[in-house]
Amino acid sequence: MVEEKHTYFHGLKPAVLIVILLFSSVVLTYAQADKKFIRKGNHEYEKEKFPDSEISYRKALDKNKESADALFNTGDALYKQKKFEEAGKQFEENFNMNEDKKKKSASLYNMGNSLLMANKVKESIDAYKGSLKLDPKNMEAKYNLAYAQDLLQKQQQQQKDQNKNNQDKNQDKQKQNKDQKDQKDKQNNKDQNQDNKDQKQQQQQQDQGISKEDAQRVLNALANDEKNVQEKVKLAKAAREKVRTTKNW
Repeated sequence: MVEEKHTYFHGLKPAVLIVILLFSSVVLTYAQADKKFIRKGNHEYEKEKFPDSEISYRKALDKNKESADALFNTGDALYKQKKFEEAGKQFEENFNMNEDKKKKSASLYNMGNSLLMANKVKESIDAYKGSLKLDPKNMEAKYNLAYAQDLLQKQQQQQKDQNKNNQDKNQDKQKQNKDQKDQKDKQNNKDQNQDNKDQKQQQQQQDQGISKEDAQRVLNALANDEKNVQEKVKLAKAAREKVRTTKNW
């Protein structure tokens, strides 16, 4: 190993060699630092200190932005905090970062769980299908896929029923409005007919040259005159009878 090392660096100037060694040391230090924070985050995660574990995983990412493990674990910590949409984004990024099929499958599986919990059922189904394409033996993905498909079918049926109920309510409301309009129109026609009848009667009275009130007054006057005549007749008759009975003997 020592001889190979000398052979590998053969011909390099001492200054260049020192720079390479320093750079390697920095990379190694950062790599160790991100692993340290990942271990710390895992310890906190096991104790269900999910916000603390998220912070540790993010610190690991600060040290090494290419750490797929830190990214995946950040998604897990977010999921446990019910930050499902944010967790899904972490798993999607982890999927794009990984090359290993099983790790990519695990990313899609967790992304499917996050989407399902965020009530994005259609999107979760796509994620589960993608996970199974990469790892057909993932039984959890098969189970969750079946569950999501059944849930989507129920949601679609509920939506269909709701749409039908809304349509029925609209039809009932339209029928009710029509009935009210027909009833109102009928009443308006009745009122209009009565108005026309009253106007016709009034016109007829005007054509006869006397109003209803005037006619009543005339009848009353005639009745009074007749009464007066009858009184006069009674008085005259009484006077005649009186004359006949008072003879001067």
